[in-house]
Amino acid sequence: MEKFGIYGKLLAKEGEREQLTAILLEAAESLQNHEDCELYLVSVAPEDPNAVYVYEVWSSESAHQGSLTLESTQRLIQRAKPILAGMERISTLVPRGGKGI
Repeated sequence: MEKFGIYGKLLAKEGEREQLTAILLEAAESLQNHEDCELYLVSVAPEDPNAVYVYEVWSSESAHQGSLTLESTQRLIQRAKPILAGMERISTLVPRGGKGI
């Protein structure tokens, strides 16, 4: 089975990027012991004050989909919704390997 990767961009409402980043870092922490989540990286770009980027690698697409139904994930999604201005899936990827996965 091929690994599943997603590279996404989340846009926070003006002035809310740090709060959105904190929520996404909580998501990363909640996935520390989730065997199917191999990588969950949260980044920001200095030139884009409202954007937060997330790169995820999962053992499979179905494992990723299943993670979205977890109670902890649902709570974080509900907290993020009021400060989200938009989301964009930059790319769906098939990770082949490398440091960290």
